[in-house]
Formats: sequence, structure tokens, C-alpha cells
Amino acid sequence: MGTDAYQDPGDLRLFHTGAHSCGYWPERTARDLVLDPRDPRLPRWYPMALGWGFRRSGDILYRPHCAGCRACVAARIPVRRFRPSRSQRRCLARNASVQLRVQPATRTDEQLALYQRYLRARHRDGGMDTHGAAEFDQFLSGSWNDGRFLELREDGRLLAVAVTDVVESALSAVYTFYEPGMAGRGLGTLAILRQLEWARQQGHRHLYLGYWIAGHPKMEYKRRFRPLEIHDGRAWRDLEPGDTA
Repeated sequence: MGTDAYQDPGDLRLFHTGAHSCGYWPERTARDLVLDPRDPRLPRWYPMALGWGFRRSGDILYRPHCAGCRACVAARIPVRRFRPSRSQRRCLARNASVQLRVQPATRTDEQLALYQRYLRARHRDGGMDTHGAAEFDQFLSGSWNDGRFLELREDGRLLAVAVTDVVESALSAVYTFYEPGMAGRGLGTLAILRQLEWARQQGHRHLYLGYWIAGHPKMEYKRRFRPLEIHDGRAWRDLEPGDTA
């Protein structure tokens, strides 16, 4: 982490990380803006930080802050206004037998095995495919957040886990992993739809989806959830059909 720290008027310390390879465009160099991970007030700041476009990874709250690039755009779904599209309704119908179980954010052997299968299939040779129990806990569970593991099961079999943080008036979709051999089931889409259902039942206003990147093959799926709100650096607004950022 770099040393160019500063304090905002609210005494909240932020840091710039050093330059590192971009996780989305490998040919680019990235930097992040990070809230002080040692600050004991992080649980209290978390809901506001999400509203500012930040994201949790492990115990770190960060926001991309790259020179000359603003491709990563924070995105969220307004729960009350969301209506599933025709293809999303088909996904729900196709997976009508899948049950949702909301579990504490405590790793099980079954979850770890699924996580490792997913990483080997989706991120082979990318660095994450060697993750074990320690990396699972560090990346997904965190030590200060209020998290849940939303399990999707069919006939008792674990198909997917949506790691979800609960904050004041919102949920944050941290990470989802699922059975890699079931791509045709649309389990990633199903996980978001079930998170939205749970958010509506709990009275939450938003489901935060992390970052949307226009034109990136791994991020364009977020555009299919409508309406989708994006953060333009100052405020949230609805994503329009022709938007590229």
C-alpha cells in the first residue's frame, strides 16, 4: 500500500494502493482507493461507502481509482422498481425446484469444495485457482461485516453460494460461485434473482452488484437487470440503453 494517505473532513483516512495489474484488462495498470482497514468504524462506514461506490473484498473497502481510466462503474438494483425480464422469468421457472437457504457466513467443507471446483473451471491459472480454506475465509467472510451465505440447493445438493453482506437498507452481492458443469441452468442469474427476492422480503431498498464495465464479457450481464442504477462519481442515476459508462 502506498504512503500517500490523506484525511477527509470526517477524519476518515483513505489510501492509494500501489500500481498493480488490472483484474479486468490485463494490459492495463490499476490503482485503488482504500478506506483505512484498521479503522474500527468500518462497520458503521460500510453502508455509506457502498453509496459512494466502494466495494468490500475481505476486510478491505476499496474503489478503483486508476489514472486515465474510469471503466469500473459501481452498480446497484433498486429492489422495489425491479421487474424480471422474460429470460429472467424463464430462469426462475427452469430452476423452480431450487431452494434458498440463508446461512451464517461460516465456511463448510461442502462450500469450500464447490468454491474450488468453480475457481478451477472459471479462473484456471489466474492465481485464484489455488485458493484453500484460508483464502476462502479471508476473501469472502471478513471479520467485521454482517454477512450471509445464501445457498441454492436442489434435492439437498449444493448448486451455488451467493456471498451477501447485509447493511442498513441494502444488500451487497460480494461474490457468487456455483457448480461449473451446470452453465445451462443460469445459476449466476438465479443467484441475483434470489438475492433480490430476499432483499424485497427484508424491506431493503438496494442490491449492490459491485462494478459494471461496459463491453467487458464478464460484466455485461449486469446490464440485463433493469432498472440498473450506476454511480457517475457524484450521484446515482439509471443506466440508459446507450450508456457506455
